[in-house]
Amino acid sequence: MHTILQPEGWSKPVGYANGVAARGRLVFVGGQVGWNAECRFETDDFVGQVRQTLANIVAVLAEAGGEPQHITSMTWYFTDKAEYIANLKGIGEAYRAVIGRHFPAMAAMQVMALVEDRAKVEIQAIAVIPE
Repeated sequence: MHTILQPEGWSKPVGYANGVAARGRLVFVGGQVGWNAECRFETDDFVGQVRQTLANIVAVLAEAGGEPQHITSMTWYFTDKAEYIANLKGIGEAYRAVIGRHFPAMAAMQVMALVEDRAKVEIQAIAVIPE
């Protein structure tokens, strides 16, 4: 069971939670990028890579018997802040299509580069699967 942590008097965040409290089995999903199961990129489109990255997280989580609503935290790394900002609507649509309307605690940051040269985004996730 998860509890969203929203301090009294704070503005409600959009698309993420300030904090999440949870009990259960921890699952750590290593940084995923927007390639398919054969480690091949099918698109250089930012939103397309986000969608695939999120699908990869869901697939790894499923191996532990988890589902998207068990995600408690995500850290997003992208190579171009301007591209991220310019695609917020599409990112939101892709997120809701893959994860649904579950919004864990999140952090996002621009990095100089990712290990995979063609990757535009990498996301790491933590989930707590109820016992």
